[in-house]
Amino acid sequence: MILIAEQGNLYIMQNCMLMKISHLFFTVLTVGMFTPHAFSQKSNKPNIVVVIADQWRAQTTGYGGNKDVRTPNLNALAQTSVNIKNAVAGMPVCTPFRGSLLTGQYPLTTGLFMNDVMLDTNKVTIADLYRNAGYNTGFIGKWHIDGHGRSSFIPENRRHGFEYWKVLECTHNYNRSAYYSGDSEKKLFWDGYDALAQSEDAAKFIADHAKSENPFMLFVSLGPPHDPYPSAPEQFKVLYRDKTIPLAPNIPVEMQKKIQVDIKNYYAHISALDHGIGKIMASIKNAGIDNNTIFIFTSDHGDLMGAHGQRNKQQPYEESIRVPFLLHYPDAFGNTKRESPILLNSPDIMPTILGLSNMKIPGSVEGINYSEVLKGTRKNKRKETLISCVQPFGQWSRANGGREYRGLVTVQYTFVRDLKGPWLLFDNNNDPYQLNNLVGKKASLKIQRCLDKTLLRRLKATHDEFLPGMQYVKRWNYTVDQSETVPYVNLNYEGKPIKE
Repeated sequence: MILIAEQGNLYIMQNCMLMKISHLFFTVLTVGMFTPHAFSQKSNKPNIVVVIADQWRAQTTGYGGNKDVRTPNLNALAQTSVNIKNAVAGMPVCTPFRGSLLTGQYPLTTGLFMNDVMLDTNKVTIADLYRNAGYNTGFIGKWHIDGHGRSSFIPENRRHGFEYWKVLECTHNYNRSAYYSGDSEKKLFWDGYDALAQSEDAAKFIADHAKSENPFMLFVSLGPPHDPYPSAPEQFKVLYRDKTIPLAPNIPVEMQKKIQVDIKNYYAHISALDHGIGKIMASIKNAGIDNNTIFIFTSDHGDLMGAHGQRNKQQPYEESIRVPFLLHYPDAFGNTKRESPILLNSPDIMPTILGLSNMKIPGSVEGINYSEVLKGTRKNKRKETLISCVQPFGQWSRANGGREYRGLVTVQYTFVRDLKGPWLLFDNNNDPYQLNNLVGKKASLKIQRCLDKTLLRRLKATHDEFLPGMQYVKRWNYTVDQSETVPYVNLNYEGKPIKE
């Protein structure tokens, strides 16, 4: 399936997008293909640390060009990392992302196309593979793929290969954050703001396991900067208190006063996470394992934060689907700043990590292994990637304008089709805030038809029938209540539903 799609990509680039896209193709080849660093033959089993934030959009990093948010540790990390600037959350919702991250599969394959459902315990996951390869595996923080309630104990047989375990299914009460440790069913609580406590625990895990003869793989899944926005630590909130944050032109005037308050608190969470990430990186360096450690920082999806008059995620706009992605691995890429334009999607993360580790990729994986492209030993053939919403729910339920969609993102364009036909087309290079929908406009009909044809071909290749969402809900035996539930973004600190 992937080979067919890749062949289609080349045809698209050469025949549909003509000179303008040919130029972008040239850019991919010249900018995206790095001069290979001398890959250490001693480092055939690198350590792996993956840090995942929740709802951190790509537009909100200092290293990415945002001058208002303070992310000094990530800025420093970016100076010695590969910045994958076109990383995309193919289905911008928490549970679908996590299912794809662990399995390398698309949400319609895992069945995790909405929140609060369970990942099949028979799935081959990244932790299973590394554990079988002799790695010590660990997971700290938010899990959100168990489907047995957000505060329930998760037994060992539903941990998908992770051994070290300090986890809760899901909470956004960051200052009284519960977790379970190992096999104990006793509920514990992180000390203070959970993301900082979890970062400290990750730093200790790294220091302890760096001494082992076996390599390790650690996932650190942090709850912020997901709302509630006002719950960031005071020491980080004060950084923005007296500032006026410039707002994007796609935020309606009537929302700007509220968004000005929210975005300061959102930035405060981000600065707090940046502080914790600094502690994790310091632990790696102090242990003397920096060169031989694959360190990844990313997020499960973005945050609209008022863009297009909308909040949170699910929707196909840039602020929702575009995520930060830094890859630090000196043994492969040196200690220099690099940038790649590859369209890395959620299912691509697992096979790419496996590829960088010189490990075999199982046949169950649907994502692309980008390791050779990143090292410059293979040309990039992927010129578009898929985005989707199978079943809208919560704040974007059908009652609130939600709709099923499938779409493509290229280096230049976002094209989206709903059940009725073409819905959105944006030229992101010339219209970065996506204010001008080109669907149906005469000057853009050629590119629209080409992208629509390509999308339908990709859906066929991935066996996506693009049915109404409730048909998938019934197929997977989920309940109507699950598909339309008020999501956690509408819960207060006690976990009770609140009115907006």
